[in-house]
Amino acid sequence: MEPKKNPQLEVKRNSLLYFFVGMTLVLFMAYMALEWKTYYQDNSWDVGELKVDEDLIEDATILKLKIPEPPKPKIQAPPKIEITDDDEDIVEDVIKPSETDQDAEIADVESIDVAEDIIPEEIPFILIENAPVFPGCENEKTEKDKRDCFQENMLKHIRKNFRYPDIAKEMGLQGRVSVIFTVQKDGSIGDVRLKGPHESLEKEAARIISKLPKLQPGKQRGTPVKVPYSIPITFKLN
Repeated sequence: MEPKKNPQLEVKRNSLLYFFVGMTLVLFMAYMALEWKTYYQDNSWDVGELKVDEDLIEDATILKLKIPEPPKPKIQAPPKIEITDDDEDIVEDVIKPSETDQDAEIADVESIDVAEDIIPEEIPFILIENAPVFPGCENEKTEKDKRDCFQENMLKHIRKNFRYPDIAKEMGLQGRVSVIFTVQKDGSIGDVRLKGPHESLEKEAARIISKLPKLQPGKQRGTPVKVPYSIPITFKLN
């Protein structure tokens, strides 16, 4: 059966093509309208003109300046040398050599004064020749044994007199108190310095050190000297 309408005469046959062609022309015209530029042939309207009166133009004045001449250097006359006669003859001193001669007498050893060594007033515990001696350590044979005995008795003294402060227990305070004291020349304890986490712990450490017995003083070359000693006291709650 043949169709009644001719497909070549269909109206919607090329509608999509016509639509794209029309859109292209519209976009092209819009682009040309946006990019269109115009130019002014005469631009004298924005250029300023300045007219200067000829009467105001002055000729540059030429000045002649006279430069002063530089000062002439002063030439001093040479000093006059006068020759005078010698009034008296000058006798030159004879310089004697400082080296000893083989004929020089040798002094006796007993007549020569020997300078005494200056012993410091205070020497640390680890550097002193004879460390302080704790009571009960006098019979130790060597110096090392006496030092070990001193430290051992110090720990025993701290454990024996140790009391935990009540206020520190209530507040839950604990820590280490660094104690530094000096064994004086007479064996007494002095110059106590404390540093700890709380004042109550420092007071307890000071009380323990104050109960130390009188010690035998430290000696350097047989002379009593002051000896600083440091020891930590630890406060710890169980």
